[in-house]
Amino acid sequence: MDPELLSLLVTRTMPFGKYQGRLIADLPGPYLAWFARKGFPPGELGRLLALMLELDHNGLSSLLTPLRQSAGKPSDKSQGKPAGKSAGKSVGKP
Repeated sequence: MDPELLSLLVTRTMPFGKYQGRLIADLPGPYLAWFARKGFPPGELGRLLALMLELDHNGLSSLLTPLRQSAGKPSDKSQGKPAGKSAGKSVGKP
């Protein structure tokens, strides 16, 4: 497995479609499986989507955690709470 491709998963975003702008590492499994059935796009994007599908399908997505940290882009899923929410703190007037 090419380490450079793994690091691209946590830095490249989906350039089109329903999940445009989302990191490839954060694409949902069913979306990746749809590409597998319909055909991955040509080139690097297709290779990245296929690699992410393999990682997701085999339960190896956690291998990307150290790469996410070094890239400085943690996903909302890795935080265990919805984006923009502060755990245990209320916002606004009392």
